[in-house]
Amino acid sequence: MNGRVGRGRGCTGSHALMRRGLAERAATGQELAPGRQAWPQVWAGPRGGAGLAAPRRMRRAGPAMAAPRESLRRRKAGAGDPEPEAPPGQGRDLKGRPARLRAGTFWLTRIVLLRALAFVYFVAFLVAFHQNKQLIGDRGLLPCRAYLQSVQRHFGGRVSWDALSYAPTILWLLDWSHMDANLDALALLGLGISSFILVSGCANMVLMAALWVLYMSLVNVGQIWYSFGWESQLLETGFLGIFLCPLWTLSALPRGTPTSWVVMWGFRWLIFRIMLGAGLIKIRGDRCWRDLTCMDFHYETQPVPNPVAYFLHRSPWWFHRFETLSNHFLELVVPFFIFLGRRMCIVHGALQVLFQVVLIISGNLSFLNWLTIVPSLACFDDATLGGLFPSGPGRLKDQVLKIQEEETRGARAPRTRAGSVARGTVNLALGILVAWLSIPVVLNLLSPRQVMNSSFNPLRIVNTYGAFGSITRERTEVILQGTASANASAPDSAWEDYEFKCKPGDPRRRPCLISPYHHRLDWLMWFAAFQTYEHNEWIIHLAGKLLANDAQALSLLARNPFEGRDPPRWVRGEHYRYKFSRPGGRHAAEGKWWIRRRLGPYFPPLSRQDLRGYFTSRQWPYPEPE
Repeated sequence: MNGRVGRGRGCTGSHALMRRGLAERAATGQELAPGRQAWPQVWAGPRGGAGLAAPRRMRRAGPAMAAPRESLRRRKAGAGDPEPEAPPGQGRDLKGRPARLRAGTFWLTRIVLLRALAFVYFVAFLVAFHQNKQLIGDRGLLPCRAYLQSVQRHFGGRVSWDALSYAPTILWLLDWSHMDANLDALALLGLGISSFILVSGCANMVLMAALWVLYMSLVNVGQIWYSFGWESQLLETGFLGIFLCPLWTLSALPRGTPTSWVVMWGFRWLIFRIMLGAGLIKIRGDRCWRDLTCMDFHYETQPVPNPVAYFLHRSPWWFHRFETLSNHFLELVVPFFIFLGRRMCIVHGALQVLFQVVLIISGNLSFLNWLTIVPSLACFDDATLGGLFPSGPGRLKDQVLKIQEEETRGARAPRTRAGSVARGTVNLALGILVAWLSIPVVLNLLSPRQVMNSSFNPLRIVNTYGAFGSITRERTEVILQGTASANASAPDSAWEDYEFKCKPGDPRRRPCLISPYHHRLDWLMWFAAFQTYEHNEWIIHLAGKLLANDAQALSLLARNPFEGRDPPRWVRGEHYRYKFSRPGGRHAAEGKWWIRRRLGPYFPPLSRQDLRGYFTSRQWPYPEPE
């Protein structure tokens, strides 16, 4: 009797406990595993013991028998046994969402930097290939052979270390009797290397150093044609680009060579100086930057306006004031964001890239703005740039995720101790070199007599920058004209205009849109209009070539009025003032983008005979009619 009662109570208690357990599991959202019985069997031991032992066993086994909450939810969501989820670093996170790149690494940043830099190099070498022979070739307007000979004479008539350090170029080592071929070879080699890096996104120190040496060799013999600030800026940017890469390895993700923080900060230091230098030179320069009126004139008087500038020039006065204030903010305040942590550094990079895009749209400033974007990219890490790269197994983004996972686990790619030490030593030396060469640059930034676009070393590794420290209020242009008349002074002489590739000439010709390409002769014609022809001897050399219908020189122009005819007997330079026509106005209705008014002669009519002695004294080849 007592035994039966005991067994009955025990069984009833065990069922109650099981019901309570099921209720608790249902309340917590848990379910029984598929294929299991709803009422698990209780072990029936000897009489008088089973009823008491079963509840205790259930209590001990309950937590172990119950499936984990997350696992049960996954079972409920899928039919049958689900496939195992990809572990972190394989493109998915623990919840099945696409994995995100971790901040603080620069694998993808290096690829973007290399491709952007290679693009600018490609444009620069393309310009060199198309224009160097006409500008500095054997029969160029300022032959580089004559320049190297003058440097050689200055330093004792031989190729000494002083001559090499004054004008570092590999042209010293080549045959000067075929300078056109030498210039083409340098440009074509640069085009080939930059094309490879642009397409592949990978490079090594050897290729990047080759690009730097090739372009430096052209800049240092380019004379006035290569005297712009963006030439030194490209050399400094390219020098830093050398240290982005491994020595020999050609891989987009060289695991043994992570991107150096020293190089990243070198790029950030570069963009900081570019923007701050440009801002300070404006504040210390033209008063219109302080009274916020410079943008009233800039679009019309910039070197080579484009069609967008034509319409922006007519913007309301308040918009021009806003532009000027924004310019001061972006150049004088935003650069300091670099030093305020990751998020502010990203804000700095985004604002500077946007600023450069606006400048590209509103003017033809060569590849300057495209080049300025390059160091701004160093403000972005892999987590920021990850959206630019497609996801998927084996893609670059997925490979970076795996690298980051390995670094988290401490399972990094094997690197030799000697290689790590050498790499660290090189990066340390680079940091010390940039810091040392930055001393005169910083002193110049702090000086009230700041100069812009200057180099303090012949290799142009660290330079000082600036742009538009002064703004001209009126636009003047030199228009070259020729006539077939025997008497240049005759009132009935018909003078015909030569048209350049991009600079204003015919008032009915629409302003060009060429950025990032650069017409060097057009740009120098803008400078020549501020001065006299005595300050620009090359323009007289150009006039002599026009008198001979020189095909090489005419390739720099858009229109030769004497094409298919005898060369002109006389060539002259006329000085004009140019202003934009008003959109919708009378001149615009006549198809005129510009309104021009003659100011007077720039240089008098010249004939070939007049220039014979001039050419001989400067050792220029005397032009013969073609």
